[in-house]
Amino acid sequence: MVKVLLTGGSGFIAAHIVDILLQHGFDTVVTVRSEEKGKRILDAHPDTPKEKLSYVLVKDVAQDGAFDEAVKSNPPFDYVLHTASPFHFTINDPVKDFLDPAIKGTTGILKAIKAYAPSVKRVVVTSSFAAIVNSKQHPKIYSEKEWNPVTWEEAMDHSQVYRASKTFAEKAAWDFVEKEKPNFDIATINPPLVFGPIVHYLNSLEAINTSNQRVRDIIQGKFKEKIPPTGTFLWVDVRDVALAHVKAIVVAEAGGKRFFVVAGYFSNKRAVDAIREAHPKLESKLPSPDVADDFPSNIFGFDNSKSREVLGLNYRPFKQTISDTAESLLDVGA
Repeated sequence: MVKVLLTGGSGFIAAHIVDILLQHGFDTVVTVRSEEKGKRILDAHPDTPKEKLSYVLVKDVAQDGAFDEAVKSNPPFDYVLHTASPFHFTINDPVKDFLDPAIKGTTGILKAIKAYAPSVKRVVVTSSFAAIVNSKQHPKIYSEKEWNPVTWEEAMDHSQVYRASKTFAEKAAWDFVEKEKPNFDIATINPPLVFGPIVHYLNSLEAINTSNQRVRDIIQGKFKEKIPPTGTFLWVDVRDVALAHVKAIVVAEAGGKRFFVVAGYFSNKRAVDAIREAHPKLESKLPSPDVADDFPSNIFGFDNSKSREVLGLNYRPFKQTISDTAESLLDVGA
């Protein structure tokens, strides 16, 4: 049997990964920050025997040695999917609150695997388009070749610290493999804004991922008077991102590669229109159909061919994703 450790098991993407791992028959162990979260995951899969799905506590991913015990297992792990990332609402000190935890969380698990889990063949790390984007000067076409050129100094600016943390954490992972020559290779998954159905057992309307908050806000009428600026115009469905993680362990050629997983373009106005089409009963909450779209005419291109060719991804269409997301939010009372 193939055994997989999934870190950050109660996250939005991770919750979808759990389902795909179980469908593929993998024995799955998730790390969670609390017993309560672990129990919720098990309760949501009542028909899954405990040797197929279990959890282990890792209270703070940024602590030295945080993963040392989690990676020890009998039978041993074959693969690790590292989706856990530090979670802070307040930034007082960009280094202490954000950069250190992101970088140490990633290098910490790689060190632990090298030291205590020699059976692991591949580690898949959840990175982000944040580690690719160059907002000062967009290239003509974004692909895995691009890196966010942010510097440590620029990262002290609170508006840049999130993107910087993702960039430095991913670079640290590639550097680790190059310098330490561990027994495993790595692959990284780099999605832009991630939409898709929320996982009911883990989410309240307050605790949903940032991208889906827009869909919640549209449903609740917060865009009625004025649609806010879109920001990043690229999106992907959470189910496709989750599948990409699992494919990255199944497909031999995925090792040593970054994967820019992106389905296409969107704007907040297009999201509103998709909700209007899928859920006409929400019309009274929505802005007028004639509101201007902030989608730029000279938008950069993107190349997702590696994810399609190597991982075999077929991306879901935007209208379906937004409709499913809205449906899942309405189900929990949005």
